[in-house]
Amino acid sequence: MKKFRIFAPLIAPAALLAIFATPAHAQDPVTIATVAAPIVSEVISTVSAKPKKQGEWLKAEVIHADSNSILIREQDNGMMIHSFTYAEPLKDKMTAILDKGGYQYGDKVKIRVKPGETQALEIKGKPSKPI
Repeated sequence: MKKFRIFAPLIAPAALLAIFATPAHAQDPVTIATVAAPIVSEVISTVSAKPKKQGEWLKAEVIHADSNSILIREQDNGMMIHSFTYAEPLKDKMTAILDKGGYQYGDKVKIRVKPGETQALEIKGKPSKPI
């Protein structure tokens, strides 16, 4: 009997809350659609308004370079290593650079590439003196 007197004040408010609780409307599809629609249209309009780039510049450090490809490590993220082949206009320039000694390990370069492709469009950087 004493236990009932102790727990009665705690059980009564819990029972009232359970009886008069309203259902949650967190996943009401009408609410989600009205909130998300303006945000999506703003994002699409800003993304499509940007002009298309001819390629993005990637700052890197040379690991190995030869007449067919260049292997580089990103300057921002040292764990990212990429291998690029040369585009047709770049092959002649790279042949001339390789005849003078070429890029050596550790040379800083900037490579212009299209996102998602493995072909270097342009390479800027000073080759070090040959070993």
